Amino acid sequence: MAVYPENVRPDNVRPDNVYLDHAATTPMLPAAISAYAEAMTVVGNPASIHSQGQNAKRMLEEAREVVARSVGSDPIEVVFTGGGTEAINLAVKGLFWARAPRTRILAPGGEHHATLDTIEWLEHHEGAVVEWLPLDDLGRVDVAVLERAIAANPDDVALVTLLAANNEVGTLQPIREVAALAAAHGIPVHVDAVSAYGHVPIDFAALSRTGASAVSVSAHKIGGPVGIGALVLSRRATVVPLIHGGGQQRQVRSGTQDVAAAVSFAVAASAAVAELPGEGVRLAALRDRVIAGVRAAVPEAVLNGDPDPAGRLPGNAHFTFPGCEGDSLLFLLDVAGVSVSTGSACQAGIPEPSHVLRAMGRSETEARGALRITLGRTSTDADVDAFLAALPAAYAQAARAGLADREPAR
Repeated sequence: MAVYPENVRPDNVRPDNVYLDHAATTPMLPAAISAYAEAMTVVGNPASIHSQGQNAKRMLEEAREVVARSVGSDPIEVVFTGGGTEAINLAVKGLFWARAPRTRILAPGGEHHATLDTIEWLEHHEGAVVEWLPLDDLGRVDVAVLERAIAANPDDVALVTLLAANNEVGTLQPIREVAALAAAHGIPVHVDAVSAYGHVPIDFAALSRTGASAVSVSAHKIGGPVGIGALVLSRRATVVPLIHGGGQQRQVRSGTQDVAAAVSFAVAASAAVAELPGEGVRLAALRDRVIAGVRAAVPEAVLNGDPDPAGRLPGNAHFTFPGCEGDSLLFLLDVAGVSVSTGSACQAGIPEPSHVLRAMGRSETEARGALRITLGRTSTDADVDAFLAALPAAYAQAARAGLADREPAR
């Protein structure tokens, strides 16, 4: 894992840093913070039958109704979880276990690690047979490839799972087509909508009619608190729970529910849906400025994901920069006061290339120079200007340093 230089320790980060990593997490809405703080003063377990417990239950169920409206579902279909990762685990493991003795899981190769690691755990511990589907060069799953994979043995497919939009390169996925194809064979589909929620419309009722069984979302991606998400689970779907003890939430997810977090989540969900049309247009314009500015400043940079604005998330711009490490570029931009993300993960001190780009057919060398710029509610033209002003010098220095496994350019 790369180490921060002394002058950019996390406790030395300037308060005026430009934040362009909203896909990782976005600042909480002031209204969501206020609602959280106020709800935390309310005493009562929503499972209790006395008046204070029932008041807490009322607050919880009103929050559930708001979150349900934000995704186009019935309130009973919203199962609150401890975050997006738990929601994904509950969907993937729960559907797999409920479909025993079927063993095959079909999933694109560029999924979020919450899905990848869950599937690999099922493979190693529960006998799952995993078939990773390739992505095209835009980062989109090919429905025809999925159709052939299902047709090979449809009776043994436990589930299909895929992102609504790729969390790295921002490409929107053909979730309705996938759901309809799987439904024709009675196969449940889970959609990881954590990165798409609040940025593109989600209509669970329509997806459910098409054939989707479950959709995962998270509060902290839309201005709510960390530590709460939801699995939107069709009334028709059956999952085996991860957590037992109490039978709350349709006996799908036991445990005392976090009323304050749910209330705050609901405030953020309501705002996200209300603002989505105008905010989507605004963020798309900023994103297009980022893309045009990067291409002008670093002509050799390669845009990843769908180049059609209608085919990618409105706030996502993802590039690879030839001849340099994405981590180097990130740290140099950080020193310049701009926070972005890379498409790589660090394990055991070794920079690893983006698994998403590798699934898209890029070479290991190409995948190592990834940089993800993601915009959100607080992003402004001035933020874009600051990033574009800092990029040329950062890229020049990162390119001189070169790749970690070869001598720096002289």
